This record gives sequence, structure tokens and C-alpha cells, in this order.
Amino acid sequence: MNSKLGAEIFVAEAWQTDSRWSESVADKTWGKRALQIVVAVLAATPVLVGMEGVLHGPQFLHVTSPWPVDLDSHFRFLSGFFLTIGVAWYSCIPAIEHKTERFRLLAACTFTGGLARLVSLSLAGTPSHGHVAGLCVELLAVPGLVWWQARVANKAAGRLHHSGA
Repeated sequence: MNSKLGAEIFVAEAWQTDSRWSESVADKTWGKRALQIVVAVLAATPVLVGMEGVLHGPQFLHVTSPWPVDLDSHFRFLSGFFLTIGVAWYSCIPAIEHKTERFRLLAACTFTGGLARLVSLSLAGTPSHGHVAGLCVELLAVPGLVWWQARVANKAAGRLHHSGA
């Protein structure tokens, strides 16, 4: 075998090995399982905070009572929605690559809630650190999750090519 042909074969094999390695790393980093874990961790917040709000009303925010009955009713109602949204996020985890419509609907609901928090921030002032963190997740992380879920769904459907799409 001539040395030039041997070198070409070596380079081709090394490229294929590197390509397989990089796909494996990408699968582990940006793949389905990682997305499922991130969604599970993030969904814990609306579930836990929603339950706390339903059970304790505005007192959960360490405000002094008495507060208007309508405020208590509205707060607990919205806490129930928050709880339900969290549970619904959990329902996306199994077969997450096939739950695109549900995922996007929940993302739209969550993003809209973040926009409402942004209105509050501009009209009423900066809330506690927890609410600012929620605002960041709702307006920044959730759109990233939508992109990530679409990528996982496309890969599962065989529509993801080496173009980086």
C-alpha cells in the first residue's frame, strides 16, 4: 500500500470517529433525556409554588393579613392554574419528542405569564429575587426549551440533517 493512500484512509477513519464522537456528545448534551430532565426540574417550581398558593393564599408571600377576600380568591385561583401548568409540563416528559403541540401551548402560557410579570415590574417595581428568577425562566429559558424540543422532535422524525438544523 502506498503511503499516500494509507494516510488518506487514516484521515477518513479519524474523521468518521470524530464525527461519531461529536454526534454522541451532542446527543448526550442536547438530546431527549437531557431535555426531559430540565423540564422535570423546571416544572417542580409551578407545582410546588402552586400548591403552596392554593393552601396558604397570599400569606405564602409573607404579607400581612387581613387582605380582601377577592384578593385571596383570585390568588388561590391563579395558584391553581400555576399548579395545573406545572403538572401539564410533567405530562410532556414521556415521549417528549411527540408532544410538540402541548409543549408549545404550555410554553405560550408560561411566556404570557412572564409578559404579565414584566408589566408588573414596569408598573409596580422590582419584585423579590424569586419572582425575577421566574421572569427570566419564563421569558428567556422557555423559548430556548421550545427550540430544544423542536430539535429533539425533528431528530426523532429523521428530519435533522448535518446542517445544524
